[in-house]
Amino acid sequence: MSKQNQNSFVVLALLSAFAAFTNGRLFAEEGAVSPFESHVFQVPNGQSLPYRLLRPVTVEPGKKYPLILFLHGAGERGTDNVAQLKHVAQELATPEMQKRHPAFVIAPQCPTGKQWVDTPWTADSHTMPEQPSETLALTIALLAQQREQLPIDPDRIYLVGLSMGGFGVWDLLQRDPTVYAAALPICGGGDPAFAAKIKDVPLWTAHGDADTVVKVKRSREMVAALQSCGGKPIYTEYPGVAHDSWTATAKNRLTWDWLFAQHKSTSK
Repeated sequence: MSKQNQNSFVVLALLSAFAAFTNGRLFAEEGAVSPFESHVFQVPNGQSLPYRLLRPVTVEPGKKYPLILFLHGAGERGTDNVAQLKHVAQELATPEMQKRHPAFVIAPQCPTGKQWVDTPWTADSHTMPEQPSETLALTIALLAQQREQLPIDPDRIYLVGLSMGGFGVWDLLQRDPTVYAAALPICGGGDPAFAAKIKDVPLWTAHGDADTVVKVKRSREMVAALQSCGGKPIYTEYPGVAHDSWTATAKNRLTWDWLFAQHKSTSK
């Protein structure tokens, strides 16, 4: 065997061993190993929802861990069960983050043509629909299932979402704020009529002031509504930034340190 072939063989062997070590969880679009497991949530009526699951590197017996439910934006919709990890999610999977804040992360994928919230995200405002969208209802059921099956700390369940997913975060929080310890809706929008209901939930929201996809007034109005009824949301507005206000937010370690410091039992 030539030296070149020997080197190739060693590389392939190492890659195979690494893939086996990670249970073959791969990124289909890049061929790189992903720490996110691929799953499909199914309910008896035949509906299904693809999702990714990130586990802490080490799960200690008897210990409970935080959980982040991450909702992606409109551009990551589909059925490949990969695209939803394009933005923000990868920050939660880095070795540094997993060491600093070991946690479970659930990232469902919204189908093409569907929305987390059935409302136009370009509008100046919206009234929260009486019922959650079909996809968000599946997500609520998925979260309930995973809370039963995984060692989740019920006082440390967090919501994170961007753009279309930011709308989803506001919607979930408005429907049942008792479930979540904190929320991070990025460049989304909610219904200010529900501000009093969610004012006690720690919340950090962010938006670019040059955003023409989801108007910055959507975040400004939610923050103002929360403040008017005694809430204390954190708000970051990025000067000159268009729709991508999630990259800077996700890269800011203080964002995650703040989020993981929130505990439902002590956030009154």
